[in-house]
Amino acid sequence: MPPRPKRRPARNRNRYGPPQKRSAKDDEEKAVEVDGEISSVLAGTMFRVKLESGHEVLAHISGKMRKRFIRLVVGDKVKMEMSPYDLTKARIVFRMS
Repeated sequence: MPPRPKRRPARNRNRYGPPQKRSAKDDEEKAVEVDGEISSVLAGTMFRVKLESGHEVLAHISGKMRKRFIRLVVGDKVKMEMSPYDLTKARIVFRMS
């Protein structure tokens, strides 16, 4: 009987395995956290938020806040995440008061 050909080890093709290693590049692209105060409420869960630096940005509510039905009104202090690529838009992630 001829010898069997050697098999290569099976690749892990499913999503459930050890977590993937994160590179330093991922850490650089993290969102910037800033605080602000809601200055006006716009249509479609959009808000105009004034930052502590005096700039105004357009912000929307994060999905978890929508899911929990967190209501925001003018004058609320909020914590936001901003992309380092576009500093005119933000995502509201926490209502402080």
